[in-house]
Amino acid sequence: MPSVLVVEDDPSIRQSLIEVLTEHGYAVRSAGDGFGALREVTQSSVDAVILDLGLPDLDGGDALRMIRGISSVPVLVATARDDEAEIIALLNAGADDYLVKPFSGGQLLARLSAVLRRTGSLPPAGAGAAGAAAAAEPARSTTVGDLSVDPGARTAHLAGRELRLTRREFDLLAFLARHTGQVVSKRRLLTEVWREPYVDDQTVDVHLSSLRRKLGERAAAPRYLLTVRGVGIKLVAPR
Repeated sequence: MPSVLVVEDDPSIRQSLIEVLTEHGYAVRSAGDGFGALREVTQSSVDAVILDLGLPDLDGGDALRMIRGISSVPVLVATARDDEAEIIALLNAGADDYLVKPFSGGQLLARLSAVLRRTGSLPPAGAGAAGAAAAAEPARSTTVGDLSVDPGARTAHLAGRELRLTRREFDLLAFLARHTGQVVSKRRLLTEVWREPYVDDQTVDVHLSSLRRKLGERAAAPRYLLTVRGVGIKLVAPR
């Protein structure tokens, strides 16, 4: 599973990008400024960087040149600037592609996928499915309260209604269902569901938040997904 560093100073935009990327199977790290981005590139192994130019501490162009000084990681520039000369300068400075804001999630995913294919960072077809299959074993159904999870059919039903889950949401729910009543740490989820133990815990948080919504609950008023503060999460039957 490719890992992506999102560098964006606006918290709401950063969160939106994280949600889009995690929804489509990417492991995501994030930074809100240029020096944070440099630190992540230096200390973490990421397959691509999505770089905003309007950073609070460094101009994005300068950040790009600094990244290029320490790494060959693919960089997709996200910018509100549409000046052709500046875009050409960024590409010449080492950007692999660019997106002009505002852009859709679909456009981001397509450009990112193309960059990863060109640089050989995209996993072979079927690699993700193999990981998902391993995470979903053994293939036996589990029923918790009104929730039923069938790993073999890759379906989940709540009170008889089928839940529309993404691949990763289902893998997460199926893993928790196999360990019903047990507290599972985020590190373990990243290791055994994502197969990426060194990814930011925020990846799990985003998927748990989405899964809660589809189960009709909130973190403040949980029914099935109970958070044990400082320890992890467990799937339980509602009382």
